[in-house]
Amino acid sequence: MTTAFINRIATAVPPHDVHHAFITFATGMLPEGTMRNLFRRMARLSAIEHRYSFVNPIATDDGTWKDAEQVYVPGDFPVTARRMQFFERFAPQLAHCALDKLALTEHERASVTHVIVTSCTGLYAPGLDFEVVKHLGLDTTVERTMIGFMGCYAAINALKSAHHIVRSVPTARVLILNLELCSLHFQETTELEQVLSFLVFADGCAATLVSAEPRGLAIDSFLALQIPETSHLITWRIGELGFDMHLSGQVPGEIGSALKRLGRQVTRGIDPLGIDLWAVHPGGRSILDAVEKGFALPASALADSRSVLAQFGNMSSATVMFVLHEIMQRAESGQQGCAMSFGPGLTAETMLFHTA
Repeated sequence: MTTAFINRIATAVPPHDVHHAFITFATGMLPEGTMRNLFRRMARLSAIEHRYSFVNPIATDDGTWKDAEQVYVPGDFPVTARRMQFFERFAPQLAHCALDKLALTEHERASVTHVIVTSCTGLYAPGLDFEVVKHLGLDTTVERTMIGFMGCYAAINALKSAHHIVRSVPTARVLILNLELCSLHFQETTELEQVLSFLVFADGCAATLVSAEPRGLAIDSFLALQIPETSHLITWRIGELGFDMHLSGQVPGEIGSALKRLGRQVTRGIDPLGIDLWAVHPGGRSILDAVEKGFALPASALADSRSVLAQFGNMSSATVMFVLHEIMQRAESGQQGCAMSFGPGLTAETMLFHTA
């Protein structure tokens, strides 16, 4: 049976670091007193240092912030149609950056047979799949697939699709683009839980090449696990003022409890301590803490995930690919790895892999 390999990954983020500007802006939306103090405390404990966005924050004379595009004007946040116009404008720019960094050779471009795009933060047609083909000058007969609205675990599903394609057609070469502009869906609200969910999300893009060439990370198997009675904990719906997210504070606890029960199922019977490389989607510091405790892992096991969280925040579907990119920079031959992302369902999408 043919093995599919993640040959290489390239990552890109927009130019504007918005994390600290967002904290100032969001603090101003909350009532003075307990709520503001709690938000500031949670911001300090978030373990995030940088988050990037197409929104360009500019400091004003009175110490507040506004953005250069005037996307988010207090009292006049944009309707969904306007947000999608921004997605159509800025998403291709970010895609081009990641695709250029992937540095496909002329031969590789000529031999790409499939393009898979994941995004849950924007859509238009003809969309990013056509943008990939046009920007790279790919053959217009390539097969294109859009995986939409699956949230943070969509990248694992894209890899799963690429895995099936390569095993079915060993000469196939699959190009995956995971692109999210999460900052498009910031809402004007005084609800603390909602503001806290915006505290972790950011924009980012990953481009990945998958083929049967034995280079990079060899894909071994996939497994999806849904936690019963938790479908209400993460929801993502289209509203009149952007996409509306509900992210319950119960999510980390449910993940931790499920992994304690089902950990060996996730690792296919392997002792979690025998896994060398962990690529866990850093949905937030508490998510990583829950995984670490659920598997009884040493603090160093999720170092790459924590590094990505600190440097970039949660970029939805692109984030786990940023972690895999970090891992590929230092992985040694023959090491065993496990990738994992969480999202609506509440579902964990997992992948076992080893280094070629």
